[in-house]
Amino acid sequence: MESDENGGRVGFRMRKQLLKPIETKKACKKNEGKEMEMVTREEEPLSPAAQLFHEPSFNVYIIAIMGCKTRICPQVVKANLVHTLLKHPRFYSLQVDDGEMMRWVATEVEIEKHVIVPEVDPNMDMKSAEEFVEDYVYHLSKTRIDKSQPLWDLHLLNVKTSSESEAVGIFRIHHSLGDGTSLMSLLLACTRQINDPEALPTIPVKNKNKKQQDKERYRGFWNVLMTFWSLLQLFWNTAVDIFMFTATAFFLKDTENPLKGPAGVEFTPRRIVHRTVSLDDIKLVKNAMNATINDVALGMTQAGLSRYLSRIYEKGQTTQKKNNFPKNIRLRSTLLMNLRPTAGIQAFADMMEKDTEAKYGNWIGYVLLPFTVGIRDDPLDYVREAKATVDRKKHSFEAIFTFSIAEIVLKLFGTKAASALSHRIIANTTMCFSNVVGPLEEIGYYGIPMSYLAATSYGQPHALMINFQSYVNKMTTVLSVDEGTIPNPHQLCEDIAESLKLIKDAVVASGLHECQGK
Repeated sequence: MESDENGGRVGFRMRKQLLKPIETKKACKKNEGKEMEMVTREEEPLSPAAQLFHEPSFNVYIIAIMGCKTRICPQVVKANLVHTLLKHPRFYSLQVDDGEMMRWVATEVEIEKHVIVPEVDPNMDMKSAEEFVEDYVYHLSKTRIDKSQPLWDLHLLNVKTSSESEAVGIFRIHHSLGDGTSLMSLLLACTRQINDPEALPTIPVKNKNKKQQDKERYRGFWNVLMTFWSLLQLFWNTAVDIFMFTATAFFLKDTENPLKGPAGVEFTPRRIVHRTVSLDDIKLVKNAMNATINDVALGMTQAGLSRYLSRIYEKGQTTQKKNNFPKNIRLRSTLLMNLRPTAGIQAFADMMEKDTEAKYGNWIGYVLLPFTVGIRDDPLDYVREAKATVDRKKHSFEAIFTFSIAEIVLKLFGTKAASALSHRIIANTTMCFSNVVGPLEEIGYYGIPMSYLAATSYGQPHALMINFQSYVNKMTTVLSVDEGTIPNPHQLCEDIAESLKLIKDAVVASGLHECQGK
């Protein structure tokens, strides 16, 4: 499915003749109270970041698995896609390579090619159905979408996988269409609240009260002193992060460990598994330890990875002081951060309903997030260490710097050089980690109530990717793994879930939750 380098121009001319450009509405400013005439959308070039995702070693697809509480009617979904998702230019445009650059070219969308409804055995029990969906996604990760059509598809599986899920929908979207946060916002803009069919989902926003309290606490001379100290920390942390990024690009590798994949792991299929835990349990730990949900998610992941690795490294009973865990193991996650101020769900909904514009695309910076793994006698230490790591990373311009470096490399040396740099950095780390905030209330997708959301990706140069996705009062942990490296992903998923239970029990036993509530 890669374009032929020798016949690129000829192929481009042939494709352009076959394409059916369509007029698209574009928001125009009013001039003296009159609206300007709508214009035909021009063929836009892909952004450098979008082109990066077409390199063979960085050909990444995003997978969004949606559990549905009722069976899915394919005709209803197809009819509604035309009025929602297909209003976005990226979803009705081809990505055409003319030999010089890739461009977005609008075309007619054949909805039947994008919505796939495979035949399934209606008599499957829930365990068999769950295995069927898992295997279906595994085989899906072996394939790529043909570039003769817009790079997305939706698979509808009417199989009952649990008491809450009567069917499963699987969105597959090429990463060149946008970053994970923007794509998730766009998909959620197609949904509505179950209790209020006219209302969009509500996404939690960051609480800024703490920053305001800090400003009120320090006044006068102390305010100036704390500001100076904060700027000094920011400068120092950024300088250290720049050095570590540069060292990783040239020579610094993670310690060889059972989670680190071999060269070429980006070309292998992925086993995608997920497990749902209580978001209320995570909030209990968060409040008791004066942390964030992200801190707790990172802490329980560090604890889960430690449990998994301890079975490999250890034999018999172990403690923090007596164990065979490798000392000073370097295990880092690559965090891809979108730096573009992402459009909210309302902006995407307005774009689809009123033909307005919304900021969209890939503005990506890297953050190298060190993971602390090892045996801890106190489970709460995992959260404390995670909080310290995250707090320090928040006080750094690492993501902005790495984004700027990538842009410079792209402009000076081209996409292949930028792809090689990105691949080298990711290959020298162990895994990928992310946490995506979901709706606060139950939502429906074209009137179909959803029971869970599970988003991840495949095609990245990591053998392990861990994503957290919240939804109402649930948190779903999603693992995308190379089975050649991690042969038992269900066990790893279980270890992460069990670690939350141990951390919560430690909080309750210590009485921290009671102290916080007073």
